[in-house]
Amino acid sequence: MPVYVYSITTAAHPCRLEGLDGVGAEPAPVRAITAGQLRAVVSDIDEEIRPKRRDLTAHQAVQDRLMSDGTILPLQFGYTAPDDQAVTQVLQERADGYLDALERLRGCAEYHVKASQDEDALLREILHDSDRARLLNDRIRAGDADPRLPLELGEIVAGEVQERQEGLAAELVQSLVPLAEDHRVHPPGGDDILSISLLVQDDNRDAFLKAEARLAEEVEGIHFRFSGPLPPYSFV
Repeated sequence: MPVYVYSITTAAHPCRLEGLDGVGAEPAPVRAITAGQLRAVVSDIDEEIRPKRRDLTAHQAVQDRLMSDGTILPLQFGYTAPDDQAVTQVLQERADGYLDALERLRGCAEYHVKASQDEDALLREILHDSDRARLLNDRIRAGDADPRLPLELGEIVAGEVQERQEGLAAELVQSLVPLAEDHRVHPPGGDDILSISLLVQDDNRDAFLKAEARLAEEVEGIHFRFSGPLPPYSFV
């Protein structure tokens, strides 16, 4: 029977799975498959699993329970295998890599930091700092119909925005990275100027959270969104 795979742990992990139901319209109990020094946490499925809210919640509930008791390699939503034998075979064939990864993630959790900037405030800053941009803007506001003016102003503003946001994002990264074991910078989406995942040791958690709080207080014009601790998806 096909199985849905949630996580990989060591065989020594307690895997307290009582009361956890798996994904799917008729969820099966969550259970563990042991192979040597490793375990895979799975549940039986009889349908294609799609990212519905109920299934996403069930997937995350398993990760949270496992993570509360030890180190895990959390799989992203949607991993399946043909049967228990296929899972066992993968655990055996890739045992060294999985054990190394588990050791690297021991005592760590993932934290996300996203940041967006007030575009109006940034535009005012650019107009204040750039004599040429301010002159072009004044001429446009005064009614000058020269079609070259908005094009030139747009090019100046776009270049300044990119340069300033990239510089600010780099500064933010450098303020957080020293407190992390590893990090992944993601392409920012929407209005964000920064999206980063950080792997933080439990021993450094308080210092990291204080650094986040300082950023939110000291950096003006930036809206931060912090989340964590989370399963270390970005580092598996």
